[in-house]
Amino acid sequence: MKLDRLLSLDDFEIAARRHLPPPVFAYVSGAVEDNRSFQDNRAAFEEIGFVPRVLVNVSKATTRTPLFGREYAAPFGVAPMGISALSAYRGDLVQAKAAAAANIPMIMSGSSLIRLEEVCAACPETWFQAYIPGEPERIAALVDRVARAGFKTLVVTVDVAVLSNRENNIRAGFSTPLRPSLRLAWQGLTHPRWTFGSFLRTMMRHGMPHFENSFAERGAPILARDVQRDFTGRAHLDWQNLRAIRDQWKGRLILKGVVNPVDVRIAREAGVEGVIISNHGGRQLDGTVSPLRVLGAALAEAGPMTVMVDSGIRRGTDVLKALAMGAKFVWVGRPFNFAASIAGEAGVGHAFTILQGEVLRNMQLLGVNRVDELRPELLCRMSGLRAPGAVI
Repeated sequence: MKLDRLLSLDDFEIAARRHLPPPVFAYVSGAVEDNRSFQDNRAAFEEIGFVPRVLVNVSKATTRTPLFGREYAAPFGVAPMGISALSAYRGDLVQAKAAAAANIPMIMSGSSLIRLEEVCAACPETWFQAYIPGEPERIAALVDRVARAGFKTLVVTVDVAVLSNRENNIRAGFSTPLRPSLRLAWQGLTHPRWTFGSFLRTMMRHGMPHFENSFAERGAPILARDVQRDFTGRAHLDWQNLRAIRDQWKGRLILKGVVNPVDVRIAREAGVEGVIISNHGGRQLDGTVSPLRVLGAALAEAGPMTVMVDSGIRRGTDVLKALAMGAKFVWVGRPFNFAASIAGEAGVGHAFTILQGEVLRNMQLLGVNRVDELRPELLCRMSGLRAPGAVI
């Protein structure tokens, strides 16, 4: 793959569609049911325009961004993505190393195939995202394991009370674990670069991948005919479980998957340091609104908490719109996954360079030098004639 041919984050998805077997691509790219949330994530950004300033000296503009006492190279990071080591060889490590080299944060997914201890040892500033197990003792054991590994930031995803209806996975032949079949074998044969460069390479060097980090103990293998993955029931979990985690976890605690402002307030009262306003990239409850639509109401309830967003960010202009509306930081998922799948660490680094370049260039065209200069007054709804600042 000649990376200089890839000029935008969307280009990585086009390349990954050719490179990955259809079931794996469908898992990464797909959403749920009628894709309403997935589509609204993009629509919300498209409804907002800029009202730029001119004749501003922007010769010294910078994308450097403070977050939780550290300065990062850009106002975006790598969102957690499950099973990344299936779409790319050693995918979680690739993303973590590329993020560290670029000086941006990366959140490792709890639905990952590489042990969290290995990733934290290689990249100590990586954050860890957990899906809360269904039993208090398993929750405590997982939190202890994450702390022993050396992670400083724990991200708890809270929008997964039950499994979502991912019809696209079924139609494409994807399941967890993957079931051996003639169809699956044919998909591998027709995508030899992925088969030999990612899947078989992993099997030869590291053995059968397992779900390593859903619990304190090892989970199911990624490929099995009869083994069932242990998702455990989460429907009964509530804020008491979150408060128990807060009491146990001594590091920074972030909630991901919050949309309702009432939940933002409860999170603040529970002592959480930050929230990621997110509809899971459109992968959970179909019809959940874009985080951008509720960001203002969330900020009103957040108090001193740090409010971040993800879901649907594909351009530097998207990053600037979210920041101008009050988000302190944004997270980007699928494009970095696709970048890793086609070109490993170099691919992720190239995706970062593209997005950072767009952010910097568009800041200068907007007439701002630093991300903390972004304000609602630089935005306007695209529908109708409204004064700047009408977004919030």
